[in-house]
Amino acid sequence: MITRIKELRARNNLTQIDLAQKVGVRRETIVFLEKGKYNPSLKLASDIAKVFNMRIEEVFILD
Repeated sequence: MITRIKELRARNNLTQIDLAQKVGVRRETIVFLEKGKYNPSLKLASDIAKVFNMRIEEVFILD
């Protein structure tokens, strides 16, 4: 799975900690997501997409 989280965070001036707090996870979870080492639950993927006002498919791309 490819993720656009890092790009979207930069575009929205959010740190990993900012995003983690908005979606209720630890910063390390965001790190693992950005590196592609963790597949999020549907709820977490949805919460992250909502932060960026996007659809899940726009943030997480199946390769």
